[in-house]
Formats: sequence, structure tokens, C-alpha cells
Amino acid sequence: MKLSYRLGLCAIVVAALSACSGGASQRRQAQNDFDYLETPGLEAWHTLPGQEFVVNRAYEIPDVNATGAVGSGVDIRPPQQVLALIPGARADVDERGVTLWLAQPGQMDTLWPIVSKVLKDDSVSVEAVDNNELDTGWYVWSNEDDDSIAAKYRITRLDRGELKGLRVAMTGWREGNSQSDPQAIYRDRYTALMTNLITAGYDDQMRENARLEALKLVKQIPISMGKDRGGLPVIIARAPYEVFWERLPDVLGQLGFTVEDRNRSQGTVEVKYSRPDDEVWEKLGIQPLDMGGKKFTLQLGDLTNRTSVSVADSDGKPLPEETLSAVSRALAAAIEVSQSPQS
Repeated sequence: MKLSYRLGLCAIVVAALSACSGGASQRRQAQNDFDYLETPGLEAWHTLPGQEFVVNRAYEIPDVNATGAVGSGVDIRPPQQVLALIPGARADVDERGVTLWLAQPGQMDTLWPIVSKVLKDDSVSVEAVDNNELDTGWYVWSNEDDDSIAAKYRITRLDRGELKGLRVAMTGWREGNSQSDPQAIYRDRYTALMTNLITAGYDDQMRENARLEALKLVKQIPISMGKDRGGLPVIIARAPYEVFWERLPDVLGQLGFTVEDRNRSQGTVEVKYSRPDDEVWEKLGIQPLDMGGKKFTLQLGDLTNRTSVSVADSDGKPLPEETLSAVSRALAAAIEVSQSPQS
């Protein structure tokens, strides 16, 4: 091995180890020097005898007692945003916490029980609770940017007639063994994180509800052929998008399709096809799909109470209408078999 190559490899290893050796506080800090902290203070302007002193107020620096972090105390991470995981909810962020105002009053009946479930799942103790408010114990935030950071929260259910809301406010802050009032940037960040834990729990529950609803409505999903707005052939599933989205992977699996990737917001399902044994097709009562061991992309479209499905090959070309019609018959047969008592 050449000496220059070994020296280069050693330099890379040392650099990598140096980057990993820094503590969490260093990962929150800028890596450049802080020479600006040594900048001399402003001095009064002195004019020469007989010189007229003219001031342009457009560039005057206000004389205020500004407070805030400087140097290594500045957290360079981007602000933590409250995730929009509850449909229609509006987040109001102030100096003490976050308030989620719900778009529909009935959402609170689902959200409030989820708060307790999320805290329990994340091992957050509850020190006090009543019908509309609970206080948590210390919750330790454990990630690569934080060392021994913990916080307490008060979560309040707000009821203003038709307007329902959920308030998350920080009531305690601890770094290591030292308790103090947190900097505003930390209070905002870790209050938003706790709010996101709750909204993510709500989103998970809604997805699970949709999955269960899909199982209940499986008998009510007729499959047929149709046309999209451009006149191209598509498969039409007479079920809402959320219902059919949850049901589709199981149906595809019966037909020999393996789901490799899914994107719910874009409505895409990446699959690979492997033809099942003849006994599978005999059970379904249809001719086998002759599609080869290829990859395909299913594109789902939300038609309110129906769902459209188009299929393209690995080159992005839509399947011929005859092949798409065969896939439609296969989907219909798989759904019919899955709802039968013997299956």
C-alpha cells in the first residue's frame, strides 16, 4: 500500500472520529470561531471644533438592552414545527405553549383519550389528572442532539362552545440534574415536540380506524373498468380512497404482487409480480395473469366515494386495456374470495 494512500485513509478516520466525539451541545453549536464576541463596544462620535454634526436617522441603531444567546449558546438547529397531522386543526404558538384548535368539535372525543395512550406508550408518568387537564412527570428527550434533557408538561382540554382545543404547556425544565427556566428557543422546541407526539398518535389511530373500516367494507367494494378524464382506461373501485388504500396490499398479495414501496399522499404503490401456482387461480376461478416477473406502479386517484387505479410498467408505460381489464377481474375475484366464509 502506498504511503500517500495510507496517510489519506488515516486522515479520513481521524476526521470521522473527531466529528463523532463531540457532545450533544457541540452538535447544536456553530463550528466556526466566535471572534465577534471580542468586538469593542460602540463609542460616542466626536466632532472637530467648528464642524457641523449631521445625523442620518435611517441607519440609527436603537439603544436597547437586548437579551438572548450568543456564541456557543446559539442553537443552530432549525425551529421545530408543529406537524399538521390533525385534518383542519390550527396551531397557535405563544411564549408559554401550543394550542391546537380543532376544525370539528367531534375530533376532541377521539383526541383526548389518545393523549393518555401516547403518554403511556412513551412511558410518561402522569402526576395529576382530571376530566379536562393532566400534569405529566419528567419526560426525558433522548436523541443524538440532547444529553439528559427532560421536561414536564400540562395538557389541557379547552371547551369554548363549538370551538374545541388542546393546550400543551411546559411546566418544568431540567438539564442533567439542574432545574431552571428554559430559554425561549428550548421551550418552543420541546413543547412542539410533545405536541407532535400527540398529533402523531392521533394520526396513527385514524390510520388504524381506516384499516378496520376497510375490513368491514370489503364486501362493498365492487371492481369494474372505467375511463379517466383523458379517456384512458382505468380500474374503478367503488370505495373511498382511505378504505381501498388500506385494503389493497392484502388483495395484491393474493394475486402474486409484492408491495415494495407505498406513498399514501401521492397514491403510488410499487409492486413486483411473481405468478402464483395454478391452484391459486383455480380458487379464484379466473385465468392466470400473464405479466411476467416485472415491476409495476399502481397510481390511485381519489374520486370521493370511489377510487381509480391505473397501472404502468417499469418504463412508465400504461398497461394495454386488455391487460388492465384482466387485472381488474383478478382484483374483483380476490376480493370476492377473501370475503367468503371458507377463506
